[in-house]
Amino acid sequence: MAIPILYSFRRCPYAIRARMALVRSEFTVELREVVLRDRPGHMLEISPKGTVPVLLLSDESVIEESLEIMQHALQWEISEVEHHWISRNDDEFKFHLDRYKYPNRYDDVDEIEQRTAASSYLADLDSFVQQGGGLGPALSDALFPFVRQFANHDRTWFDSQPWTYLHTWLRKCLDSEEFSRCMTKNKQWREGDEPTLFPMLQ
Repeated sequence: MAIPILYSFRRCPYAIRARMALVRSEFTVELREVVLRDRPGHMLEISPKGTVPVLLLSDESVIEESLEIMQHALQWEISEVEHHWISRNDDEFKFHLDRYKYPNRYDDVDEIEQRTAASSYLADLDSFVQQGGGLGPALSDALFPFVRQFANHDRTWFDSQPWTYLHTWLRKCLDSEEFSRCMTKNKQWREGDEPTLFPMLQ
């Protein structure tokens, strides 16, 4: 295998943060865009759990977690502070985000209650961003795809909240050249397709 293979889904926040790391490090892969209701057989062979992103390296080893892909691509050693915020994002915030965005998938869930619970994390993140210095590119990329997903569910409400520093930070992330490259659209990958290299050469 000449280059690593990344199975990805464009809108998935876990896949977004993995692709952001590949863009920042110019770590070239063959990108295979997945439709989650029609997962490729090869992807399931190398990663039976069937979630994205999945990175198959040139030595045939497999990385199945987005943070591990980020660490591999960026040679990133996560600090205690970074671990704190990633844990809050991936556990606390993601729990409420899912129930806010998809309340019908769960029993006895009130989406407004879930939005309020998620807002506690966002208010704390706003304060952290205000302090400056602790939110480097890697940590920022690990967090913002999930905040983006939350914001897009009700953008009018989100934009009305008093999170001045969070709004500025998110806007900067979304307006970045790296994010633009990360979100390049590709058709669903099929066996026999010509390889799609990612990130694309500038």
